[in-house]
Amino acid sequence: MTDRRVIITGVPGVGKTTVVNGALKILEDEGITYKSLNFGTYMFEVARKDGIVKDRDEMRRLDRDVQKELQRAAAKAMALEKGNILIDTHASVKTPRGYLAGLPEWVLRELMPDTIVLVETDEDQILLRRLTDETRSRDMEGSAGIGQHQQFNRSIAASYAMITGATIKIVVNADHLLDKAAEDLAQTLG
Repeated sequence: MTDRRVIITGVPGVGKTTVVNGALKILEDEGITYKSLNFGTYMFEVARKDGIVKDRDEMRRLDRDVQKELQRAAAKAMALEKGNILIDTHASVKTPRGYLAGLPEWVLRELMPDTIVLVETDEDQILLRRLTDETRSRDMEGSAGIGQHQQFNRSIAASYAMITGATIKIVVNADHLLDKAAEDLAQTLG
């Protein structure tokens, strides 16, 4: 198997990182390893070091040009990674001025993924998860807004695939079915 680059995305609160951790455990048991990288962490570390933000939730409120430069720096650093790479990120970020592409052309050309995975579930489930997550400071929006964001992510993922030739996989992370979502992702990665 040649080295693979997979981008995994999902709206805040969908359980993307939990699904990734479950899939990586399944793959580890099968002798397949991936290095899991978080795009936002790469961006945040640069922004924090430069004194631009204090916590990750401030990132989406940054000036668009600042966000672009942080994206560029993160993509260049990640492009240097070798082996099977799983990049945990957002297809788009909802900002006060509208949706910002999480993977603009200059980022995609650096990363050149083989597959783009969208983790999704019912908007009401995501809303409930957000309301009960006390570890994050998230902007409040209703189920309709979450549904619109998920639909926008599908649309923008199609444009990402046009640039890179990547396939797109949708993994559903429904309540009480985490194991099924992890297995589905592991099959995609395996």
